[in-house]
Amino acid sequence: MTTKVLVLIDLQKESNFGLFNLDRVISNSQKLIAACREQGIPIIYTRQINRMDGIGLSKGEPLKADGTPLYYADHTDQIEIIDDLKPHEGDIVIDKYRWSAFYETSLDVMLKSYGAEEVIMGGVVTDGCLMTSVFDAYFRDYEVHLVSDMVTASNRGAHQSAMLTMANWVYNLNIYRTDEMIKRLNGQPFERWRHEKTDDYQFTEGTLNQEFKRLTGDDLI
Repeated sequence: MTTKVLVLIDLQKESNFGLFNLDRVISNSQKLIAACREQGIPIIYTRQINRMDGIGLSKGEPLKADGTPLYYADHTDQIEIIDDLKPHEGDIVIDKYRWSAFYETSLDVMLKSYGAEEVIMGGVVTDGCLMTSVFDAYFRDYEVHLVSDMVTASNRGAHQSAMLTMANWVYNLNIYRTDEMIKRLNGQPFERWRHEKTDDYQFTEGTLNQEFKRLTGDDLI
């Protein structure tokens, strides 16, 4: 039994998004996965799946000219976990058919089976599957630990605004950089951002970069 579980959202080979800073996400994920394995913290991977025959697709799901899904098509290797992050024997892989990792999946059951009270989260994309999964973890009363340099999106503005939205409204959210999370797991002094004031980041188009850097210390250069 453990109070902590690492949940990695959709770190798959899907490349049609053109995710920025993906190399950084992969490198940091490798480091945190290794640290969790050392601590005996369970690791759960999720995979977004879209059936090539169209059964179960979300309404309006983007399609190619031949009628097959543009993203995460199950007849391609795009649904597989990135080679550098492949699950080990004993890790749990949960397939999902909607954005949130909790929507009609076994994730909540698995977390409860572990005795989890806290979820450490990273993955893609920040403004889609990652954010909806963070909100759903919060709604299920898990303490949420988000690793800011282990998440990314198709563009910087979407990534930044999603991070700020989660910081404003997920009241038990903790945000770390990878090295700080590893320090926490190792019982060392660490730094994190913790929600103190509702809707603290009232960003505009002109202040988005400034407010994002205030939250994460990351200017994404």
